[in-house]
Amino acid sequence: MIHFTKMHGLGNDFAVINNIDGDVSLSTDEIHKLSDRHFGIGFDQLLMVESASSKDADFRYVIFNADGSEVSQCGNGARCIALYIQKKNLSHKNPLSVETNAGIMILTINSDDSVRVEMGEPNFLPSKIPLNINEEISEYLIEGFKVGSLSIGNPHAVLILDNISDIDSIALKIQSSSYFPEGVNVGFMKVLNKNEVQLRVVERGAGETLACGSGACAAVIHGIRLGMLNSKVKVHLSGGDTIVEYDGKKVYLSGPGEVVYEGSINLRSAPS
Repeated sequence: MIHFTKMHGLGNDFAVINNIDGDVSLSTDEIHKLSDRHFGIGFDQLLMVESASSKDADFRYVIFNADGSEVSQCGNGARCIALYIQKKNLSHKNPLSVETNAGIMILTINSDDSVRVEMGEPNFLPSKIPLNINEEISEYLIEGFKVGSLSIGNPHAVLILDNISDIDSIALKIQSSSYFPEGVNVGFMKVLNKNEVQLRVVERGAGETLACGSGACAAVIHGIRLGMLNSKVKVHLSGGDTIVEYDGKKVYLSGPGEVVYEGSINLRSAPS
């Protein structure tokens, strides 16, 4: 029996599990079954809170996509992790430091229960994204489209378009491209003004989600580098609004997180 808390950040939804004791071990296939929205819990990502291995962190934060693959970063999930830790009385430290495969993240819970996440420093080197191109430039021509690309602990491709209503075929072409050997999250951004954008993100291993925190960060950073955006930007996602701040070094993501319900599921009842 698996006990979990269902949460969401702007509609990007999660099952969160307390694995501090290390007694929960799920296979890729089991996670994929649990993510099923008809026979399982239903989620974009599975998040686990674990004991930190570093003395510089309070907890470890582990992320799995709906297809069971492990990833290094999820900004919306990080906000939910901070609120989960607080609401479960695991810690009342504020800010919290959590260890991820992408490094240490700092999570600050605000008085209105919104959370500001220090997402770290973006990486633009193609080898670090990873992107199969030798030279770093501001935009790349990939599958016939101008694409900005960077890593926020996970790989992102960003397209700036006047119309972001029809994106499925473009996302598929870019995600299946040999340019991205580990797959890629594809963001489609419409710039409304220098302080405001509209964004849709198709995530690797999850499909289009109602919100993607790291995708919002990647899109705003790309827009700032092109001189199209200011350093603090409101991002309108399908699930709601988030704020991204980038000072040229570190990027910060602010927004809400919500508990939906507490539950438990027997793995043997999940579809085979």
